[in-house]
Amino acid sequence: MKQKMQSERLGTEPIPKLLKNLSIPAMIGMFVMALYNVVDTIFISYGVGIDAVAGVTIAFPLMMIMMAVSAAMGIGGASVISRRLGERREEEANLVFGNIISVILIISLLGMIGAFTILEPILRLFGATPDILGYSIDYMFPILLGTFFFSFAFATNNIVRSEGNARFAMMTMIIPAVVNIILDPIFIFGFNMGVQGAAVATVISQASVTIVILRYFLTGKSSLQLRMVDLKIKYSIVKEVVAVGLPAFAQTAAGSVMMIAINTMLIRFGGDLYVGIFGIIQRIIMFTVMPMLGVMQGMQPIVGYNYGAKNFDRLRETVILSLKVTFIISLFIFILIMAVPNWLMMIFTSDPVVIDAGSEYLRIMFAAFFLITIQVISSGLYQALGKPKQALILSLSRQLIFLIPLVLILPHFIGVYGVFLAFPISDFFACLLGAFLMYRDRNIFFGKGKGKEKETAEKEPVPVSSGT
Repeated sequence: MKQKMQSERLGTEPIPKLLKNLSIPAMIGMFVMALYNVVDTIFISYGVGIDAVAGVTIAFPLMMIMMAVSAAMGIGGASVISRRLGERREEEANLVFGNIISVILIISLLGMIGAFTILEPILRLFGATPDILGYSIDYMFPILLGTFFFSFAFATNNIVRSEGNARFAMMTMIIPAVVNIILDPIFIFGFNMGVQGAAVATVISQASVTIVILRYFLTGKSSLQLRMVDLKIKYSIVKEVVAVGLPAFAQTAAGSVMMIAINTMLIRFGGDLYVGIFGIIQRIIMFTVMPMLGVMQGMQPIVGYNYGAKNFDRLRETVILSLKVTFIISLFIFILIMAVPNWLMMIFTSDPVVIDAGSEYLRIMFAAFFLITIQVISSGLYQALGKPKQALILSLSRQLIFLIPLVLILPHFIGVYGVFLAFPISDFFACLLGAFLMYRDRNIFFGKGKGKEKETAEKEPVPVSSGT
């Protein structure tokens, strides 16, 4: 009964309280998760040097590909599961969960094979120069060996949140972050392992939380059950999960392609130093975006559940409140970056050249940051509604459609500045696209009359496990 109440409150609790209770744990968890990426970079920068940061930055797109597949299964599965729970189809929700675990096992095997076969050629393809290739290999080899821990933890975090248990989802992000922060100096400095020490610490931290999550599902604390019978892969279920999760995959995979393009142009028009500077700025971006992603993740299970239950008033209230909260957060971050960018750079390095250049590029990249609200909420909304077409367009728009072409074109005219200027320009266009799609489909979540909303819902049915 307690397990059932956990998901049912998505349809009964007041929206402000519910969004707060789901978003704040997600924010805290993601803040801490971003923090250990930041700490990794700080230790590597001070302990090894800016070239090592550049090496890790070159390797990061490969790690993003791993995360992209996990995101597709986790976010896609979370959307399907939350709607199944809203429709009172608990057995089907368990079947979806079991199929996701099976796909993760297959992904993990491929990652381990890749560590021994294609790692070095891929890193060279991604732009690694002879000076930083060794750092890239040292970092990625242990990460690939631990693919299962990363994929399982990343995917199940979204699934735990889909049943409304934001507090435990928060813990699954805090635990590996704390473990990693503790182990980083031990492996990097104590064992003198350098960049590889940072990677080993990360793998161990993900393995620790994997044990915690498995215990959660196996001891009956979840609304879902992990059963052997549900591990048998059903094509229709995997197809539905992948269809809904495809935008999340595309967004992260596009991020990987974006990173490759950026690194290539930075090396061509600037050199390895600029890759290291961008590596630091990228960690700052991750840290500042996390609060908004936390709100979006808190919003998604509420939207998915109430869409499945046809509670359109609650769905609309959730979306409007989420837009307001994320805009306030983005405006605060914009003001902070414009005011004291050098303080943020000084956290990572004492090199005056890196601090001065990084501060200038930070201001350029964050010039339109307050527009990111529409991008984040619109993409998360369509994912939660199970509308992969719109979500895919939004996920690809900023990085693949706008940012990458600008990154490849602008440096030819204004040099290395063009790489950084591409960010605010793409933010502007992605905001326009997100606003257009949300306005076009406003009857689903902004319509004034319930009848009209229900009619829209009937025309666009929620996908089922046997769907196309």
